[in-house]
Amino acid sequence: MSVAGVALRPILKESANSQFHRQERIARCSSESILIYLTVDGAVTPLRVLESDSIASVKMRIQTRNGVSEKKQLLVSNGRELARNNNLVKEYGVTAGNVVHMVLRLSDMIFIVVRTMCGKEFELKVDRRRNVAHLKHCIKKKGKGFIDLVEDEQEFFCCGQKLDEKRIFDDICKNDDDVIHLIVKKSAKVKATVARNKDLELSVVAEDLNLNEQKQNEIVKVIEEQRRGGVVDFWLEPFFVNPRINFLPFLWDMIDSTFNGLKNGNKPVRSSEGTGGAYFMQDSRGVEYVSVFKPIDEEPMAVNNPRGLPVSSNGEGLKRGTKVGEGAVREVAAYILDHPKAGPRLASGEAIGFAGVPPTVLVRCLHEAFNYPNDGDCGSLMMDRKVGSLQKFMSNDGNCEDIGPGAFSVAEVHKISVLDIRMANADRHAGNILFRKESSGETLLIPIDHGYCLPEKFEDCTFDWLYWPQARQPYSPDTVEYINTLDAEKDIELLKYYGWDVPVESARTLRLSTMLLKKGVERGLTPFAIGNIMCRENLNKKSVIEEIVFEAQESLLSGMDESAFLEFASQIMDSRLGELSK
Repeated sequence: MSVAGVALRPILKESANSQFHRQERIARCSSESILIYLTVDGAVTPLRVLESDSIASVKMRIQTRNGVSEKKQLLVSNGRELARNNNLVKEYGVTAGNVVHMVLRLSDMIFIVVRTMCGKEFELKVDRRRNVAHLKHCIKKKGKGFIDLVEDEQEFFCCGQKLDEKRIFDDICKNDDDVIHLIVKKSAKVKATVARNKDLELSVVAEDLNLNEQKQNEIVKVIEEQRRGGVVDFWLEPFFVNPRINFLPFLWDMIDSTFNGLKNGNKPVRSSEGTGGAYFMQDSRGVEYVSVFKPIDEEPMAVNNPRGLPVSSNGEGLKRGTKVGEGAVREVAAYILDHPKAGPRLASGEAIGFAGVPPTVLVRCLHEAFNYPNDGDCGSLMMDRKVGSLQKFMSNDGNCEDIGPGAFSVAEVHKISVLDIRMANADRHAGNILFRKESSGETLLIPIDHGYCLPEKFEDCTFDWLYWPQARQPYSPDTVEYINTLDAEKDIELLKYYGWDVPVESARTLRLSTMLLKKGVERGLTPFAIGNIMCRENLNKKSVIEEIVFEAQESLLSGMDESAFLEFASQIMDSRLGELSK
């Protein structure tokens, strides 16, 4: 019998800068200092800050006092995310006595080192939401060419107790110095392997036009069998707003994989990231994630939000121009409008579009692992089925906060910029762009989290990639060709066909964003130049696109319709772009 030790190595906390200790002493003596209340998971802590403090300095003060890295903090006050680090506390309207909610962006990754008795070792980076079965699978894949460890021959122990395959690492590893021991039932064999490429034969099968009905009947049949057995502990079905829409096969594959995972008892795993409820759905074996489910009632400031954020008093979301409960629809809209180069997905049949938004659909889902008001009690089956977005889980090596932008190609950054400008994304930060290192050596970027796209106004548009060097490079002819094929009117009709009654204001946003993007590339402007037209320099100064909207509205006479507004906006935009092009 051979034995290998598996040890956890904690990620080191960042050290605080001493200048912030000095600022804190000044704050206590300054006449500008105010007392606010910081709440984390229900615990309230008084915190004294300066009205003239920037959001970044407040985060550093919290890091100094609470030991929470500023990169892991997301602050919300008065129903608004304090997103711009360079803006001042007073510019966000934070005054004495206000409550500031902090949502922790915990790292989902832990490092595991596997050592064998013969001294060989390798390191694994494992998601803390994964289970023991997944670690076995990782060791098997990592071990090829190094150590032959059959999954069925592995047993894991912690504190003398054998770990079940379904145990989650976040439940197992409570302390940084916990050690997990791996026991191999048979002697591990060291061997070399040679990779051989094999031709892949593909066959194309005509799509069954009755696929929706067939799949729906299969789902209902399984759940009815459970009901007759007296136990119904989950529910999953597509949410068809328009019954004429026939899902493409790859969408059904995602739904089927998610359904089979739930049927086999593999619970949804809530992400520790983000401000709302997001659940990683497992495959039938509980080894891999296949999708991510985001219920609308667990969105930020929604009634069942699991992060402790207050319920919105006026229905507005964390970003201006968005509404609580519309995030799932916007997630699906981003996927629908991310057309492949070959054309809209209904015609091309391709799963992944130009920018790489993962396949996304609306579903109804029920499970006790979700956040319910009565401490997890699902209650009535029909009443508590949650509606939300189901998005394909994309294998990745982390997000863009983990590495610098120097690793990304110009083309990959530009594809994200096209999506964000066109959708007027109000929440594009490095943390919601995943990256994956391909075998070819290329680093692929995958945009996720589009619940704040197509807002009703441009106030909160933010693009992290504006500060990346690739944004200052001109678009390639291929990208310009793709941009020239975009048609806002057809896209609005497409969204309506899929069942979203697009608000007038959101439709206007899409028209203006598409107009700006096309006019900008026609004049040879870079993503940086176009993006700066859409984003505010600071919290209180309107962006150029907002000024264009205001001027166009002022030019309208009583009785003029939306087409007249767009004509005025187009003329004003031409004038502004002409000034930039000189």
